[in-house]
Amino acid sequence: MVRWLHPSMLIRTGMDALVAAVFGARADHRLVEAVVRPQPPYFDYSEESPGEDFWLDYVADTGDGWNPTYAVARLLALPSLEVKDPTGQAHAIERGRILVFGGDQVYPGASRDTYEERLVQPYEEALGRTQEPSPDLFAIPGNHDWYDGLSAFMRLFCANRWLAGRRTRQSRSYFALKLPQGWWLVGTDVQLDSDIDVPQVEYFRQVATHMKPEDRIILCNAEPAWVMATTAKRRRGYLENNLDYLQEKVFGRRISLFLAGDLHHYRRHEDPEGKHKIIAGGGGAFLHPTHAPAARRLRDRYTLKKSFPDEKTSRKLARQNLMLIRHSPLFGLMTGALYLLLALVTYTEIGSYGLTQFPQVLSAVASSVVTRPWSLVLGLATIGGLMGFADKDFGRWRWLAGGLHSLAHITAAFLVAWGGMYFTASVLGICQEILPGNTILVPGATLCAAGWKHVWAKFFLGAFFTFLGGFLVGPFIMGLYLMVSVNGFKAHSNEAFISLAIDDFKNFLRLRIDKDGQLTVFPVGLRRVPRQWKETHAGPYAPAYEPDDPRATPPELIEPPIRVTPRSPRS
Repeated sequence: MVRWLHPSMLIRTGMDALVAAVFGARADHRLVEAVVRPQPPYFDYSEESPGEDFWLDYVADTGDGWNPTYAVARLLALPSLEVKDPTGQAHAIERGRILVFGGDQVYPGASRDTYEERLVQPYEEALGRTQEPSPDLFAIPGNHDWYDGLSAFMRLFCANRWLAGRRTRQSRSYFALKLPQGWWLVGTDVQLDSDIDVPQVEYFRQVATHMKPEDRIILCNAEPAWVMATTAKRRRGYLENNLDYLQEKVFGRRISLFLAGDLHHYRRHEDPEGKHKIIAGGGGAFLHPTHAPAARRLRDRYTLKKSFPDEKTSRKLARQNLMLIRHSPLFGLMTGALYLLLALVTYTEIGSYGLTQFPQVLSAVASSVVTRPWSLVLGLATIGGLMGFADKDFGRWRWLAGGLHSLAHITAAFLVAWGGMYFTASVLGICQEILPGNTILVPGATLCAAGWKHVWAKFFLGAFFTFLGGFLVGPFIMGLYLMVSVNGFKAHSNEAFISLAIDDFKNFLRLRIDKDGQLTVFPVGLRRVPRQWKETHAGPYAPAYEPDDPRATPPELIEPPIRVTPRSPRS
């Protein structure tokens, strides 16, 4: 799994996000592809397998760690699965004629090598070839696919190539599929600004002219705008307005099923008319919480019906942040360095003071801060940085939350540095001067009688213990902050779980259109993905590895099959 809190990873993803934010909107690849890449108004599957059920698969947020990505790819590759729902009833579900990737195909960011390593190889190992008629593959990009300006995405998915026994057919980053029995599947590209560009809207306008009034639509977006819109602390965004526009003006309220990824879990909302909004972002990426952001009831009368994992389990998993150093051990390098810098810029000799002399210690450090401008600059930078880090979901309490978090680290840095210096000078006895009458010298009053070597030994040992304390204490404070934020205030839902890199609770959707036009959704879940595998030597038409982990759980239906209410011819 991607270790998001590794110092080098934080720098890399921060730079990717910055470059994408600065140049992405100013170099919109979609405008170019609309001019130079012709694409039919829709891809027609409406006449395939007449009188039989039509199957298609949907998976989003893939390409993180090998174990979860391959585990899902393997299930998608099998010709059929038999899974049980929570009631114990078994269901036989077949591999889809179409596989739709719902966004964020790789992490942490898109590139040719990243796609090859984190997506292509796991899927090719799961299924190298297929018998005719081979399945087709379509994909919409998420924000991580856009980090390189969509170049790698276009090369992989829009070049009519083969990938894991499936053929790619699209030439743009958005598409429309005409399915049997009056069903359509529409995939949008919302880029980095959660916006649908004008050529894309015109494309969908053209698609709508081929639809009948009674036709129904499955709309796939890379982001679940309906969840983000539930909190009043967020302003209405482009994507929500675009979705309303597509639904009200372009497709004429034909949309019966909304699908999205971006949040790495499963959540389903349903309205009184039998329409559904499903988040199924469990293709391989780290798990997101299901209890935050809270979205039990949406603005348009949709209510929450199912979460995977459930909210109680989600809260329990969030408490693992208290052991953040176990999940992201190298994050301590950053907090250790911060604590050491704070100690160095406010350095004063306090190693001879014990707990009973706390006022003197505080006075000495305060005097150092006042007389050294750099200490004040670094302290204010720490406070400002952590205030800026505080999640917008705190609302008007954001600055207070960030301020308390920063003061916790500054206080910890002070105590850790004091403890390190005290241990070096008073416990180890390095370079501690004693006057007649056993009176300890005023700090800084004289050099060590033992010479400069002991002075440097004292300095470096004190610095080492300060860094070590920051390495251990800093991640605990950060983990405590994240746990309280996500469990108590529904904030930092992303940061609180990227730190854990949980690779379990994966999911994908298998959809069936029967001969009567009934659409049924089978949400397949994996509670615990395998950690060990063994070769099958089965050839390119079957998965190369099968689970060899007794603790892994078999695939199951997250909830009983979901029947999407068909529209009547009069609607």
